[in-house]
Amino acid sequence: MSFTKYQSLEERVVLISGGASGIGEAFVRAFADNGARVAFLDLQEEAGQALAKSIAESARHAPLFIRCDVTRTDELIAAIAEARRKLGPASALINNAANDQRQTFTDVTPEEFDKTIAVNFRHVYFASQAVVPQMVERGGGSIVNMSSITWQVGVPELMGYASAKAAVVGFTHSLARQVGKHRIRVNAIAPGLVLTEKQQRAVVSDGGKGRRGGEEPVPARHHHASRHRPPGAVPRRRRQPHDHQADLQREWRARMTSFAPGLFAR
Repeated sequence: MSFTKYQSLEERVVLISGGASGIGEAFVRAFADNGARVAFLDLQEEAGQALAKSIAESARHAPLFIRCDVTRTDELIAAIAEARRKLGPASALINNAANDQRQTFTDVTPEEFDKTIAVNFRHVYFASQAVVPQMVERGGGSIVNMSSITWQVGVPELMGYASAKAAVVGFTHSLARQVGKHRIRVNAIAPGLVLTEKQQRAVVSDGGKGRRGGEEPVPARHHHASRHRPPGAVPRRRRQPHDHQADLQREWRARMTSFAPGLFAR
């Protein structure tokens, strides 16, 4: 599959948080494929190093991976400063890092709540605060904050996550008004349910075969019909391989519809 190339991204410095897997990984690959100088932050060191190595084999510029716990603001600021020293001032910041861990409302402690806000919103605020001066220095830039559709539709298991993602949108509006005079654009993207590897594991635990995590497998059906067809019988068509990915998509569609009835109505 080929994608449109954007020459305007060539040599641009792009900073991405949460870039070692999922949507973040797709961002890293896409920007690197367009000739940008990419730095990405993530706590997953093994995955981050492997991604940087795989992209370096074909990209114009090898991505710079920096291990970073974005919930530690001092560590986040230091990582952004390192990227600035090695690559130059950022043209774009993608605030992507997040964790949509399911929670039970009545069981959430103040400490757990603070962690949820830290990983889903606080770093968005302070990464932007650190990068805006770089963009002012270079005469403009673009900040993209990853929100989520969950704050709009309401998902009981993701109450803390959805609250943080709503905060991302409010912050985006306010920051855009603050820095627009410096030719800095600030936008938010609210994805729906994206079938990343992590999300697939959240739904199925058997390699994507359609069973929900935690459920027992359905026993196989044994057919005892004779292998020999009677004279004159019409041969049955060979069964096509089962589309497990389609099963998974239907599962997500059903869940999303339960969250927001009519969302998929045509």
